[in-house]
Amino acid sequence: MAKTVIEMQHITKRFGAFTANDDISLTLQQGEILALLGENGAGKSTLMGVLTGQLKPTAGQLLVNGQAVTLNGPRHAKALGIGMVHQHFMLIPAFTVLENIILGDEPTKQGRIDYATARQKVTALVDKYQLALDLDRKIADISVGMQQRVEIIKALYREATTLIFDEPTAALTPNEIQALLAIFEKLKAEGKSLIFITHKLKEIKQVADRCVVIRAGRVIDTVLVAQTDPTKLAEMMVGRPQQAPTPKMANQGAVMLSVEHVAARVAKRTVLDDLGLTVHAGEIVGIAGIDGNGQSELIQVLTGQLKPQSGKIELAGQSLLKRTPRQISEQGLGCIPEDRQNIGLILPLSIAENLALKDYYHQPYSHLGWLNYRVINQTAQKLIKRFDIRTQSEQTLAGELSGGNQQKVVVAREIAKQPKVLIAANPTRGVDVGAIEYIHQSLIEQRNQGCGILLVSFELDEILKLADRVLVMHAGQIVGEVDPQTTTSQTLGLLMAGQQPVGGRDE
Repeated sequence: MAKTVIEMQHITKRFGAFTANDDISLTLQQGEILALLGENGAGKSTLMGVLTGQLKPTAGQLLVNGQAVTLNGPRHAKALGIGMVHQHFMLIPAFTVLENIILGDEPTKQGRIDYATARQKVTALVDKYQLALDLDRKIADISVGMQQRVEIIKALYREATTLIFDEPTAALTPNEIQALLAIFEKLKAEGKSLIFITHKLKEIKQVADRCVVIRAGRVIDTVLVAQTDPTKLAEMMVGRPQQAPTPKMANQGAVMLSVEHVAARVAKRTVLDDLGLTVHAGEIVGIAGIDGNGQSELIQVLTGQLKPQSGKIELAGQSLLKRTPRQISEQGLGCIPEDRQNIGLILPLSIAENLALKDYYHQPYSHLGWLNYRVINQTAQKLIKRFDIRTQSEQTLAGELSGGNQQKVVVAREIAKQPKVLIAANPTRGVDVGAIEYIHQSLIEQRNQGCGILLVSFELDEILKLADRVLVMHAGQIVGEVDPQTTTSQTLGLLMAGQQPVGGRDE
């Protein structure tokens, strides 16, 4: 019989009158991958906060390797072999990859950090798990996928035997996801135990042994994954069957966004190379590509954050060049950014204030420089209801919301402005099945109402489901256009890798 390495018995965690975890019990066996499934706000992160020593439970008991423990902080949890790879990375952008990995656990020699020993140990881990990393690059200069690798090596460097992964595939490409899941299998074979928090049911079916389903702070069921249908898992998570998507309507109109021969450089490196595309009113254009091939820079150029060296960009026939981000927004370009926490929201501000970020300087939200909080709050209450943002009040701080509800705040703010063109960058990153369903419906409804949508996503399933046309980016260029109704995963994969398909379809 497998050894039980973690046992959480009747864990309850309250924040004032709010109960985040309500009498939750679960076990984790040695060499097991345990999936933790639940809607955003279901209590998963709180429960893992208890397990990693960041939070103290209101009631209940934690056993590690059969011994009852009272964690006195994250360092205590790490000493017991418990490590966590967070969804929102805990990295310092100005530090190098190596410095981030060893931070807080630096080997020393004669009172100084022994970088040679640290590099040797980290390099051995990188080679063992085939997680190619440049240890001397700064975090600010590497892709999201690379940052994910840094977080994994950080946990392994600290010799964790129980590893918690919080939405680890949310920003990864399909190939990177498969590589990561292969690492999960390798860790499992070595006898390490994994808790895998994800909303992607296909990934749960691929690698997990058991799945604990949490809804509204309580365990609904614990099931053997091999014996459970993904549809059943989704229904247990949200408490209802999934809805059929709103059908797309063929109502393509005039060109709303035109990009011609755009070139851009960052730190003397070409990031966009003679790039061109169009987005019509009433269509969703998907951008598929491996992370780091210019998608982020394209968004920055379109929204006025990065000035191109050459080219032409027009929105509804009006140039966007030499415009500030605010002027571009006023012209009718909305943007759901790829990083909701660092770009999309101001976490210390309330939901109401975040929803007003693009309108606060207009009447009726302000007058003569004074904010009208009555109108701001009333508008927020309507948007909270319309977009099903799960919160007790519009005064809740954005930083206190779950990831999915933070995303809904951003989506609500951008759609409420009724843009002519909406850029949606990884709009469902790290959100649950119910929230994904809602966000997809919202995008399709905007498209059906005549909005042009540029969907930039690492989720090929999402692009193929929503897009009317799919453009493939590689090395800062558009290298192909495909019909999502007839293309294949192999064709897309070859184009994303910079190769032209020879022909043939998937069987």
